[in-house]
Amino acid sequence: MSTGTSIVGIGIHRFGRTEGVSGRDQAVHAVRAALADAGVTFADMGFGFGGSHSAGDADTLVSELGLTSLPFTNVANGCATGGSALIAADAAIRSGQHDIGIVIGFDKHDRGAFNTDPADHGIGSWYGETGLMLTTQFFGMKIQRYLHETGMSRDLLAKIAAKAFANGARNPLAWRRKVLSEAEIAAAPMISHPLTQYMYCSPGEGAVALVVTRSDHAHRYTRRPVHLRGAALRSRRYGSFEVFSPWLATERADSPTVDAARAAFEQAGVAPDEVRVAQVQDTEAGAELMHMAETGLCAHGEQERLIATRTTEIDGRLPVNTDGGCIANGEPIGASGLRQVYETVLQLRGDAGNRQVPGDPRVGFTHVYGAPGISACTVLTR
Repeated sequence: MSTGTSIVGIGIHRFGRTEGVSGRDQAVHAVRAALADAGVTFADMGFGFGGSHSAGDADTLVSELGLTSLPFTNVANGCATGGSALIAADAAIRSGQHDIGIVIGFDKHDRGAFNTDPADHGIGSWYGETGLMLTTQFFGMKIQRYLHETGMSRDLLAKIAAKAFANGARNPLAWRRKVLSEAEIAAAPMISHPLTQYMYCSPGEGAVALVVTRSDHAHRYTRRPVHLRGAALRSRRYGSFEVFSPWLATERADSPTVDAARAAFEQAGVAPDEVRVAQVQDTEAGAELMHMAETGLCAHGEQERLIATRTTEIDGRLPVNTDGGCIANGEPIGASGLRQVYETVLQLRGDAGNRQVPGDPRVGFTHVYGAPGISACTVLTR
């Protein structure tokens, strides 16, 4: 592990809505918690990577954290911002350029749906005028197609969302902590068939920070380092069916999730069936269903059996979204990918409290997906 990267400090600010606390303040809180966890100061950091969609430039956080002249790079990559920042930090350490640094993701979004200009994605205004910039419609269409192709039941969507709320209820830092039944979720207002209100996440607030270092230095900072064995980012191929795409090719191609997951597992030298705790993007319940297979954690169509046998529950063989995922935590764009890593580090350390995965898990996996078709995946080990 001498040339690898390890996570030695983690910090988080609760997700959801925190009135009177800016996104920057939430980021500072998370950074200070991560530094304390690693037993270091901001002056010890050799570099920083971080990003936010709506709450400001991450590099300006040095005003509160310390004017130490470290190289700090802003990262902006949609929902994959946090994952991209971690991948950049991994490269900085593996290259030998730096020994230790900080990774930050944070956001504080306005209430309501994301307001995105089609022109920012190279699309004409007609696309927004038809309502297709509303991601709720895209995800509704995508899961309709997927359920039709695999023959799985739409009842799975309520089961996935119910699991998210149940897991969120165990997480003191989650936004939505009320358990909802499958019947309540299925009976909620229909947003975009077959997805109801409680099957979607919402824009929100939150922040996460990680202290990363060379793996051969990790034990200087903690007795329980978690190693970043694989990390990969991929964009869409021609023929994949992705958000903010104004057309669909006649050919079908793998999604960026397939490519990113495969690359992360190959880099790590770990097989998907070795994973014992996983966090996958669940912008809505259908996304979790699709991404379980696209990441290689199961075969397409196998999800129905895994859910029926409670395999994806916290006490199952392959727990998925143990902290409640985006459905329970909300979606602060800059922080979501790092929230997944934070939760997986907790699980691998054995520090997840009443949502701890049993059996002393040693391999974890994270996956984040965002517009206009970008996926970032990590493989983490003890």
